[in-house]
Amino acid sequence: MKEADIERLSSLSRPHGDMINIMPLQTGGMLTEAARRVLVDFGDGYSVCDFCQGRLVDIANPPVRRFVTEILPEFLGSESATLTYGARDGVFMVIHSITKPADVVVVDGNRHYSTAVAAERAGVELVVVPNSGYPEYTVDTEAFAGVIQEHNPALVLLTYPDGRYGNLPDAARLGKIAESMGVPYLVNGAYSVGRMPVQMNELHADFLVGSGHKSMASAGPSGVLGMKSKWEDVVLRRSALHKNKEVECLGCTLRGVTLATLMASFPHVVDRVAHWDEQVAKAQWFSTAMEAIGFKQLGEKPHRHDVMVFETTALFEISQRVRDRGYYLYKEMEARGIWGIKPGQTKALELSTFAATHEQLEQVIEAFKAILHKYR
Repeated sequence: MKEADIERLSSLSRPHGDMINIMPLQTGGMLTEAARRVLVDFGDGYSVCDFCQGRLVDIANPPVRRFVTEILPEFLGSESATLTYGARDGVFMVIHSITKPADVVVVDGNRHYSTAVAAERAGVELVVVPNSGYPEYTVDTEAFAGVIQEHNPALVLLTYPDGRYGNLPDAARLGKIAESMGVPYLVNGAYSVGRMPVQMNELHADFLVGSGHKSMASAGPSGVLGMKSKWEDVVLRRSALHKNKEVECLGCTLRGVTLATLMASFPHVVDRVAHWDEQVAKAQWFSTAMEAIGFKQLGEKPHRHDVMVFETTALFEISQRVRDRGYYLYKEMEARGIWGIKPGQTKALELSTFAATHEQLEQVIEAFKAILHKYR
């Protein structure tokens, strides 16, 4: 290894430090102080496995067993739960375990790319229920009934909400439709579990996945999967060769820092979910303020989630006549202490208001105003 590479790797640091963070991928996963304290204690490789007797979910110290068998199911509104490496892993585990190659899985038009990749890996066909298109991109769950009847799928999957527009389709209604038609139903809650109240049983779902590093203040990759107890023997089936190991998760999932931070942050996560109405009010205020300066919020209105996307034509037009092209906006926002604008992105901006205070969001609005004025 070259000396320059050694120096670079040895001096890694977060690029955004203490800046105002509006990055959708990061705002729900920012660690609590309790989680930061366990980073060092559980930083050595397989540290959680010190007292393992063969199954990760049976470890009593730290309290993995109680967390997985009691605390998580209560929080998720499920009858059973397990740990995963992320929401996408939970999605794949379900698809792979309850379908067979060439089966059909019906999904919404706002599904995450990883859902398509999971289906491809499992050898199943995706049938998409399209969204409404520009400008709201909403998903009508009533439209699933005809598609289910036509294709007889092995699974129905809904993204709740999607990670671009932050739209919240009627997940409970789709649950009733799937239930009445005898089709298993999976809710991808990567941006809901840990941010907002969501109970699998109230959605009439068979499965609910969540993301620890996106929405549960945990180091990643990490995730959770809740399910009805009737699916335990299928999704959590044991290996014929190694009786203590579950096949779908290759024996064990989270160890060390990822699991320790997930558990350490959990009391805070439970508390913040109870204040979701405040997050929605903050997001709606921000949307109104952004539109007042000439940007257009895409997706549902009034908005009901912190993740949202804005059409920013004026910023794109500036990028066509400045030396830095699309990168000028990233640099201007960084100079003003704001993190989360993707380099090169100006035509449409994906944002999240979750981690910022109202005062910080006012600073974001003023930053956009100043940039528009500067290049007018």
